[in-house]
Amino acid sequence: MIVITDERCTAYHQPGHPERPARVARTVEKLREQTRLPITWATPGPVREEQLLRAHAPDLLSRLAMPVDFDADTPTYPDIRAHAERSVGGALKALDLAGGGRQVFSLLRPPGHHATQTRAMGFCYLNSIAVAVLEALSRGVRRVAVFDFDVHHGNGTEDILRGRPDCAFFSVHQFPAYPGTGESSHQNAHNYPVPPGASREEYRAELAAALDDLRRYQPALVGVSAGFDAFREDPLSDAALEEEDFAWLGEALRSLGVPVFSVLEGGYSRQLPDLIFAYLCGLTGK
Repeated sequence: MIVITDERCTAYHQPGHPERPARVARTVEKLREQTRLPITWATPGPVREEQLLRAHAPDLLSRLAMPVDFDADTPTYPDIRAHAERSVGGALKALDLAGGGRQVFSLLRPPGHHATQTRAMGFCYLNSIAVAVLEALSRGVRRVAVFDFDVHHGNGTEDILRGRPDCAFFSVHQFPAYPGTGESSHQNAHNYPVPPGASREEYRAELAAALDDLRRYQPALVGVSAGFDAFREDPLSDAALEEEDFAWLGEALRSLGVPVFSVLEGGYSRQLPDLIFAYLCGLTGK
């Protein structure tokens, strides 16, 4: 297992904000202390402007340097563009390292899947998974899929990849919930909304349906937006998944038999390190 991280991603915070440094710091601590799963550590790769501009408008990149909050959820921290670019660099490094039997997880913040072509929102500033997918397509990879199991719909990823014939987006999420999108499927966006308060069995059934459809799509590469906020004790959702469900997700993705790389999105419970560890064990079959 290869885990990509950088301690600088813990250097910004806002008191009371749920997207906090401990999400990464405590997970790194957990992964370094455990002995079950062999881990190779890596750092984010470089990011070129042209890679960002495939996914985002120039105005958004300029806006990241301005000292004005995007919204109440998405403050403008000092050096936030540098932090966001490191998350993108983690996704790009994960893309580079995926394949050959290797599983790769980018353990960085901020998350990215809510960032649209023109707007930072929902704790997200640059859309790491979308930038990585567009980079893969630019290298000649065809039939790339994004699988997003964050409890909140990846509206930004859908916005950026919408209508492309060479990739598909599969999202299982709670609806109605933030950001209010993802009620139905269209073009290459396949959405699997789960109502608030649904049972664990109902949620698992939607995940299984999405994975079946993804398998039928026969992608050559899968990028995963790995959000862990569908966990039953997460403070930002009303979902019912257990730790072992994230291990099951990892196992299911491993069984696809194609290169898979994963990037951290949401997950705000104190159990996040255990949930990520379960997912990584599933990905590697440990």
